[in-house]
Amino acid sequence: MPNIKSAAKRIRSDAKKRDRNQAILSQLKTVSKKLLTYANDPQKAQEYAKTVIASYDRAVNSKAIPKGRANRRKSRIAAFLKKIGATSSGTSTKKAKKKAVKKEA
Repeated sequence: MPNIKSAAKRIRSDAKKRDRNQAILSQLKTVSKKLLTYANDPQKAQEYAKTVIASYDRAVNSKAIPKGRANRRKSRIAAFLKKIGATSSGTSTKKAKKKAVKKEA
């Protein structure tokens, strides 16, 4: 048991963070594995990939995972969609969208 009040509070807050982060990571694993089940149906896979990518973005915003890890996994999702033949994966980033807007103008 810690002797200092702030250390005790830190233990409590770390436990809350750990529980929250583990729940987020578990959910990410679940949606990623579910995406693989759509390998035979590219259309459904493409639609569900948007949900998976949004989940990774939310995990980054809540600081459960690093941005680089999320980007790597999103890239692998795009490669998976390309491999199974899904057209237009819908995984464009903010930078890609800005470039597209500039080209139109």
